[in-house]
Amino acid sequence: MHGGCSGSFSDGLDVLNKVRAMGFSAAMLPIAVEISCQNCGREMTMETCEAACGECGAIHAVTPCHAGDPSAIVCAGVGV
Repeated sequence: MHGGCSGSFSDGLDVLNKVRAMGFSAAMLPIAVEISCQNCGREMTMETCEAACGECGAIHAVTPCHAGDPSAIVCAGVGV
C-alpha cells in the first residue's frame, strides 16, 4: 500500500519511481494537459501519469493524487 497523497519527493525521478512502483504509469489523467517539456521546451500533450517528450525523450511524471494539477508535473530526465 502506498502512503496516500502526503508523499514528499526531492525531484522528478522520485515522482517517476513512485508512479512506476504503484503501477500508475499508464493511468489516464482526468484531462489531457498541454505542457512545455521541462528539458527542451517543446510543447507536448500529457495524457497519462508518465509521458515522454517526442522531441528529446525526457520523461515527465505526476502522481495520481496530483493528476488534476498541471503544476505538479515534473521532468525525471532523459533515458530513465
